[in-house]
Amino acid sequence: MKTDRPIAVVLMSGGMDSCVSAAMADQQHELAALHVSYGQLTEARERQAFQEIADFYRIRQRLLVEQPYLGRIGGSALTDSRIPLREADPSASFDSAQDKPLGAGLEARGIPASYVPFRNAHFLAVAVSWGEVIGAKKIYIGAVEPDSSGYPDCRPEYYRIFNQLIVAGTRPETRLEIVTPLIHLHKHEIVKKGIALGAPFHLSWSCYRSSEKACGTCDSCALRLRAFEQAGVEDVIPYRYRPRYHVHPAV
Repeated sequence: MKTDRPIAVVLMSGGMDSCVSAAMADQQHELAALHVSYGQLTEARERQAFQEIADFYRIRQRLLVEQPYLGRIGGSALTDSRIPLREADPSASFDSAQDKPLGAGLEARGIPASYVPFRNAHFLAVAVSWGEVIGAKKIYIGAVEPDSSGYPDCRPEYYRIFNQLIVAGTRPETRLEIVTPLIHLHKHEIVKKGIALGAPFHLSWSCYRSSEKACGTCDSCALRLRAFEQAGVEDVIPYRYRPRYHVHPAV
């Protein structure tokens, strides 16, 4: 059924950030959901989360794309089981204003092992191509800068420049823009935003390590658990181990 709402391509990994990004896009747009498999170790579980979130929002247009070459290139703990994921330390204290550990804990210094080199450019290339074909006006991606991940391709400047590339590399009549609605938010703020919008967090999946029960100690689990704790909301997905991460209360 056609709507009068403009189309937005929403990059959806199945995680909590892309879940909230989809919820925000749904306020004004007809959604077209894009999921990319790139050889990540938890791909089957992420794909399940993607489909369930897309079902929740009744998204008709869906595109699942495989980019296995990113896995073959390697260089990331998300695609290579030989590269260890660093364990977050629940005993460390965290500064909610900076989303960074005050002691040992999440990888706040340097680029973490979970970084997939230049991954988001590959995702966005597909999103732009598809968006141009289906007449989309926006591309939503749940990139977050201040969440301690430290990924270079989650910086605001990266998306500003990519938008310039879209203008230079698409048809003159194409009016397609990347939107990063979460990029300046801290994780607990994203949780609060999602709760306000009724985002289906119970369908999302963030764990880098496990597909059955979330491990609770990889960087992604730690960031998620800490965010829900700061927001004063219980995270309802199953965890094998559910530590409490010591935080200064969010204000």
